[in-house]
Amino acid sequence: MRLYSLSVLYKGDPKVHLLKAAYDVSTFNFFQRPSVQEFMTFTSQLIVERSELGSRASVKEQEYLCHVYVRNDGLAGVVIADNEYPQRVCFTLLDKVLDEFSRQVSKIDWPSGSPATISYAALDGYLSKYQVWPPR
Repeated sequence: MRLYSLSVLYKGDPKVHLLKAAYDVSTFNFFQRPSVQEFMTFTSQLIVERSELGSRASVKEQEYLCHVYVRNDGLAGVVIADNEYPQRVCFTLLDKVLDEFSRQVSKIDWPSGSPATISYAALDGYLSKYQVWPPR
């Protein structure tokens, strides 16, 4: 059971944009890693774009399960995991990350933010902490 990606996005008008993301592409071939990461970013944005405000969903994409949670304020989170990773754990992680993100990053910065301008360093820690389930 693995997590591959954990992203925080903003669903604004007219489009969705990435605020911050963490990836674990270490299990992929070295030359495939950039394209796999790009695929995960694109898929995360597309799923948030197609989701309603205040919704949760799990979407199968190739051999991955993408778990998305879009809050009513437009803040969204996406976890990309393998098929065996527990769905409940993914949504618990998304709740935790989005709550913490909204406390640390001002709502004013969400519509114009990007991974380079948003300072929120906890995603990598969460991705590695929840990487293997159950934790050891």
